[in-house]
Amino acid sequence: MPLRIVEPGERVMGISPMNMLTDSHDAITADWAAALLDFWFNQVGEVGWYSHDPALDHQCRARFQALWAEKRALPADAFLDRADDALAAIILFDQLPRNMFRETAQAFATDPLARDLARGAIAHGYDIQIGGAGRLFFYMPFQHSEALEDQELSLSLFEGAGDSRSLDFARNHHATIARFGRFPHRNAALGRATLPEEAEAVGQGAQW
Repeated sequence: MPLRIVEPGERVMGISPMNMLTDSHDAITADWAAALLDFWFNQVGEVGWYSHDPALDHQCRARFQALWAEKRALPADAFLDRADDALAAIILFDQLPRNMFRETAQAFATDPLARDLARGAIAHGYDIQIGGAGRLFFYMPFQHSEALEDQELSLSLFEGAGDSRSLDFARNHHATIARFGRFPHRNAALGRATLPEEAEAVGQGAQW
């Protein structure tokens, strides 16, 4: 099936375990990138990207945890021959762990690899080549970083993309790092003590 990338703002039907494959075999074949992109953009879509859905988390583990474990030892350059491969790898190492390993340190374990991939992919111009909603996922690894310089880059990239809602998210992430130097919502998963002002920020909605 050709990849149909969902455009920003396009609404997608809700997620149901009945309309998603559970067999992980297709995800670890040579066509792993096509299978992952079809899953993420055509089956999950925008509603699923921003949900906390245990059924979706289970589907992500069933289909892609073995692939994540297999591919994570490879260098970023191994995924940079084609735009689709680069995008699929960024989603595999940046987005899917947040579903597969929610509320654990493993959710962030491959963030450095995702950032290396994103830098290489952007240098190749893959973000512009893909366009649409797919473009935004090349920038997410910087939005997810706890380094202020990555947050500055995130702001610049999302401003260039011209999607106002995504830019608002980028600004909120940047503001959290500028204030605390880390994302307080991750403290429990990473074994970090939470300061009172951090707990207050989380209570007010800083859920990243």
